[in-house]
Amino acid sequence: MAKKILMLVGDFVEDYEVMVPFQALQMVGHTVHAVCPGKKAGETVKTAVHDFEGDQTYTEKRGHNFTLNATFDEIDERAYDALVIPGGRAPEYIRLNDRVLEIVRHFDRAGKPIAAICHGAQVLAAAGVLQGKRCSAYPAVGPDVTRAGGTYADIPVDQAVTDGHLVTAPAWPAHPAWLAQFLKVLGTRIEHEEAVAA
Repeated sequence: MAKKILMLVGDFVEDYEVMVPFQALQMVGHTVHAVCPGKKAGETVKTAVHDFEGDQTYTEKRGHNFTLNATFDEIDERAYDALVIPGGRAPEYIRLNDRVLEIVRHFDRAGKPIAAICHGAQVLAAAGVLQGKRCSAYPAVGPDVTRAGGTYADIPVDQAVTDGHLVTAPAWPAHPAWLAQFLKVLGTRIEHEEAVAA
């Protein structure tokens, strides 16, 4: 059954972490509305490309313009079945918005599926929804998870962790595991047909 999913983004959201789930979730039949505080449908956010090139932390490069398809001020979180919070630079400032935190708390209180990746856990920590939960994130965000009462899941960069309705991962190399676990929590079934030789 198709779900209606809200995605919270902002300027310099990580490029892969916004575009891949935005497209993949639509591909399997879900509706995804991407919103940013202070912006309307049709406006864009700039993305950042975070890469792992052997340095002590990621490198950052300018990405694409990502077009929003819904207006933040018109959102009624009760109309959505699930929430996605991509990483990048956006979480560090959208978490300062009280309405963003209110939206996140709604999904948590209602037990609706929440998927966050990389720095997205900064928003979860700021919203106070990590108490007693196991949560992965980019390693530099681990202390935020712990200080918010969660248990930081130090897992490989290509893995994800599910704790109840919360699905989290360290960074975009985890997309296959993260999205598969999120789809399972959503109750989405993917059926594969066997290829028939001609």
